[in-house]
This record gives sequence, C-alpha cells and structure tokens, in this order.
Amino acid sequence: MTEIRDLDGTATLHAYRDRTLSPREVAADALARIDRHGPDLDAFVLVDRDGAMAAAAASEARWAKGEPRGPLDGLTFTVKDNIAWAGHPMRRGSLTTSDAPATENAPIVDRLIEAGAIPLAKTTMPEFGWKGLGDSTHTGPTRNPWDTRKTTGGSSAGAAAAAALNLGLMHIGTDGAGSIRIPAAFCGIYGLKPSFGRVPAFPPSPFGPVAHLGPMTRGVRDAALMMRAISRPDSRDMAAALAEPPDYLAGLEDGVRGLRIAWSPRLSYAEGVDPEVARLTEAAAKAFVDLGATVEEADPGFADPVETLNGIWLVGAWCVLRGIPEDKRDLVEPALRAAAERGRQIAAPDFVAALNARGALFTAMARFHRTYDLLLTPSLATPTFTAGNLTPPDGRFGGDWLNWTPFSYPFNLTGQPAASVPCGLTDGGLPVGLQIVGPMGADARVLAASRAYEAARPWPVLDAPRVTHRG
Repeated sequence: MTEIRDLDGTATLHAYRDRTLSPREVAADALARIDRHGPDLDAFVLVDRDGAMAAAAASEARWAKGEPRGPLDGLTFTVKDNIAWAGHPMRRGSLTTSDAPATENAPIVDRLIEAGAIPLAKTTMPEFGWKGLGDSTHTGPTRNPWDTRKTTGGSSAGAAAAAALNLGLMHIGTDGAGSIRIPAAFCGIYGLKPSFGRVPAFPPSPFGPVAHLGPMTRGVRDAALMMRAISRPDSRDMAAALAEPPDYLAGLEDGVRGLRIAWSPRLSYAEGVDPEVARLTEAAAKAFVDLGATVEEADPGFADPVETLNGIWLVGAWCVLRGIPEDKRDLVEPALRAAAERGRQIAAPDFVAALNARGALFTAMARFHRTYDLLLTPSLATPTFTAGNLTPPDGRFGGDWLNWTPFSYPFNLTGQPAASVPCGLTDGGLPVGLQIVGPMGADARVLAASRAYEAARPWPVLDAPRVTHRG
C-alpha cells in the first residue's frame, strides 16, 4: 500500500473522491511526521495541530456529503513566517518582532483556505528574508534534509525543508532575489517564482519592486494546483494582476515539442560555477532536445545587474531597519544592519536610476524572448554547503552571498517567471537545480516545461533526512 507521504495532491484528491483516504488521516500523518523530523530540520516556527485537525474534520465532512469547498479541499499547506496568517504571529525571523497574532490573512493564505486547503504550520526564514541562507537569530539554522550539516538556503528555508519530506503538500515561499529558487535547488524540490504581480501580496514587502510569492512543492503538479488558487486577483495589492488566472493544469502535460530554448551556462558573467553543477545542468538542458525542443547555447547579453539589485534591495533593508525602535536595533543581525546602512546612503536619484535600469533589463529580456521561448541556466553556482556560513567556506565566492546566486536575481529585476527543477545529485549526494525562465506572463509555459522534464527525468525524493549528523 502506498504511504500517505508518497502521494501528491492529485493522488490525494483522487483518494478523497474514492473514499480510500480522509483529510483527517492526511493531516494527522503530516503532523506526526513534522513531530518526527522537526527536531532534525528546525524548519517550523509554530505548528497549529488543533487548528489543522479541526479544519481537516470540516473538510472530511464536506467530502462525505460530496460537496468539497474547492479544488484543494483537504490538501495541507504551510505558511512562510513573513506571510500573515490570522491568529498567529508573524515574526519574520527576527527577535525584534512581536508575538501578537496577525488580524487578517494575506491574500495567498485566503485563497488557499477558500479553496479548502488546511494550514499546518509556519516555516522558518532568515531575519526579514534579507539573505539566501536559512539561519536566523530567532530560530537558529534550518537544516537540509539531504544532509543536516548543510544549509537549506533561503530565504524560504523551512518551506523547502518541509517540501523535501512532504511535511505538507504545498508550501508558500517568497522570492526577492532567489528566495524560492535557492532553497528549491539546495533541497531537491520544485520552486516557482511567478510573474511579478501574478500572486497578490499584502502587506507589501519592503523589497516590493522585486518581491514575489509562489509555490514550493515536491512535484510540479502540486505547484500547478496551488497556482490555480493563489493567482486570483485581490484588491489589496495595487500591483496584482487584474485578470483571472488560466487553468494551469489544463496545458500542464503539453510538453516542449517545437519550442526554441536557449541554454546559458554562465549568463556571460557568472564566475566559479562548480564543475558538478555545470555538468549536471548542461546534461539537463540537453535532455530538452529529446523532449522535442530545439536547444541552442545563447546568452541574453546583459552585464551582471547586481548593482541594480543592490540599488533597490539595500534601500529595502534600510526601510526595514528604520521601522525598528532604536532600542531594539542591537538585536538585528550585524550583517543586516551593515546592509541597511549601505541602503541609507543611497540617494533618491540613484534609487530611481536603479528602477529605470530594471526597466531596461526587462526590455532586453523581452527582445531575447522574441527568439527564444524559454531560457535555461543553472539555478545556482554551487551545491549546498555547511550551515552557518554566508558563502561556501572555501572562500571561492568571497563574502557576499549574491556571488553564488548570479542566476536568480536578474529575473527578480525583470519580474519574469522562473522555476528551479531538480536535475541530479552531486557525487556527494547533494541536489542541483536547473532554472527555467519564461517571458513575462508565461507562467503556464514554465510549468509545462518543468513538468515535461520531471516526467522524463523523475528526481529522487526522501522519506526521512538522509544524513542527520550535526557535527
């Protein structure tokens, strides 16, 4: 008999319809495995057992009547700790924040609950989501299920660790410079940063012009299920798409036959890409030829836009710090305080210039996509490394975490949809991700390409942490 932990959302919904499985069984199984594996991962800020089981009982009653509330009724999900979930604190990974409960749900939480999904827990993140790692002064380091000595990456750290072990079927992530795709690549899961504005946000992020919300799941079908719900419009976000979303499941199995795809191993500027990452991602890109696409090595041709990102991101960091009472600022991680101070020094004209440079980059990529339907790159320049370090401890990327994430942040600046799909394991058994980037608004195409690769090259999954030594 198939274990509950091995079922995806589609299979779980079929089991509900067939009366071979109930929402209470699914929720109880997830909570039991959270209890079992949580101490090894440090992935959760809080777990709402009573609320989850009450919601599961209500879902079970609806299924018994043949009246499910919506397309996700009885499926479980988790909430990243910078997303408002009514009745629960939103600590954002910081000792400076309050335990006062949020008074309303964020739009993404509302949409999932309206569709019948069951919230289980809040997941960990670094302080205010400022870096691509999973450690914070509030919760300590979140650990990678493939090797708990290693980092999950971040900032959607706990979400990635939970998805890797199916501790809940769907997980809310946020991504301002790679924060969905970084931990997805490190933890061997699927993560999608949708087109900017496709998933409404509220309250707005201090990193708003580059901040996205999206799904993190063990497989692509669950992400498409999730996108159907979370992409609906919401009047609280002025930047949100006004149109109803497409049915992301409808064309999910359409494949990539006939598409013209660009493969860029360096984006013309990335340095120090790990040889195993280069080997595995190149093989993954070539696999799209077998799937019927034309694949050509081609760079979009832009220079490293890291200073454009910093011109926006560092100002956001200063906005965060400025909002903290001065008597609490010593509790903020020193590196975040230093980044905020750099943002404080950025003049208003320079901030506007960064926004305009973002627009120029968007135009360049729009032109590139007149030729190429998709762009493939490595997700990251390195496999995961020892937890507690800002960069790999061998020093090859210096002291700035953006040096090992050169492929992710450009597409926060352009707002395009971009996903990380697992594409293999290093000789040491650590996951590597391939990034799939689509034109603005082509989220369905990115999902379909991701699904085509997943179906052709299924990736290994875990049922328990593979290495649990914490030395």
